[in-house]
Amino acid sequence: MNFKRDEMIRYGTIAAIVLAVVAPFLSGNLYLLNILSLMLIFIIFASAWNLLAYSGQGSLGHAAFFGIGAYASTLIAVKSGISPYITIFLGAAVAAGIGILIGLTCVRLKEWFFAMVTFGFAIIVQTFTVSVLTPVTGGWDGIASPRLLSPGIPGYQLIEYYTILMITIASVVMIWYILKSRIGLAFSAIRENELEARAAGVDPVRYRLLAFGLSAYLAGVAGALEIHHIGYITPEIFAVDLSFWPVTYVIFGGLCTIAGPVIGTIVLTIIWEGLKMAGLTFSRYIIVGILLILVIIFLPKGLVDLPDKVHTWWKHHKKPKPDQVPLQE
Repeated sequence: MNFKRDEMIRYGTIAAIVLAVVAPFLSGNLYLLNILSLMLIFIIFASAWNLLAYSGQGSLGHAAFFGIGAYASTLIAVKSGISPYITIFLGAAVAAGIGILIGLTCVRLKEWFFAMVTFGFAIIVQTFTVSVLTPVTGGWDGIASPRLLSPGIPGYQLIEYYTILMITIASVVMIWYILKSRIGLAFSAIRENELEARAAGVDPVRYRLLAFGLSAYLAGVAGALEIHHIGYITPEIFAVDLSFWPVTYVIFGGLCTIAGPVIGTIVLTIIWEGLKMAGLTFSRYIIVGILLILVIIFLPKGLVDLPDKVHTWWKHHKKPKPDQVPLQE
């Protein structure tokens, strides 16, 4: 525990990136490579939700923007023949545009009212997808989505993985830059005390709308990446559980921190897949639920606070007790 917090974060970041780069070579298992790719995608999704939370807003329907980005990217790629490497960002722009429109109608609402509006919006989008938009979306049957790379290309899975890794790193770096800028300070000020933020000249509505648009964009990128990685899309992408996973990842790792969504997603993915390999199905939800409760009770700031907790515990137990202090002559 001789390292300072900033040094631990720096070295931990470098170690995580190095491990992510060499991970595919540690095992030739394609299933593991697929899990790693999906984990990276959900790091983007969780980070997108966390960015919204950083501005004092909470969403319970972020799967809507995840799915909109996926469907928009797929349809643009199918209709125009443009490479998914481009349509990913076009689909995300569609998700951001719709997110801003939704934000214009409800950004002035209090946190939980706002969260319920997003929850309802996700259900509405799924309903439209399987009813009104069935001729385009294929209804519950879904439609094929162009892969990032053709399976005929040698080593396409490995190329896809590194593509997703680069986009994930770029997304996290972008969020880091935003939160360290004046925009991030405005987000933090609004979250901590809206009245004082107004007094300081910060417009809460404008900045919350900006946070919502950025968050929806990144969620759209994550959704498009997942679908182009899988190669097929159905309305299940708007499912309720998909809206709650980023919330779980962020709370588990550390709310309103840059590392929190990354740590939470990695740890819970390892636990989830480990339980799956152990033959557990529905029991996994119970175990993850118990772990989440324990983290909230004992580590309310998430796993990112664990080093500080351990350091405090170590200093407390290393400090000599009164009866162990030697008497001076």
